[in-house]
Amino acid sequence: MTTTPWLTDAEIDDLCTGLVNNAAKIRHLRRLGLTVNQKPNGRPLVIRTHAEAVLAGLQQLQQAPTPPAKHVPNLAAYRESFCKTPQAA
Repeated sequence: MTTTPWLTDAEIDDLCTGLVNNAAKIRHLRRLGLTVNQKPNGRPLVIRTHAEAVLAGLQQLQQAPTPPAKHVPNLAAYRESFCKTPQAA
């Protein structure tokens, strides 16, 4: 049996047990951390490899937040910009 690149409706229904409304299923899947698109019929569409990575916990490890780079102002240039005398035209 070949698998599709996206989760089947049965697999999505299994993840969303108890939910009937497609909008509710999409909200639930997004709360799980999945990126969810919507099919033309309104049903959720989730890429299989993404779902497997997120549900296995691998996605969170790869996207660990990096600390922001520290920006240090150039104080000498700042002071110099205010100490310049206006030039006569």
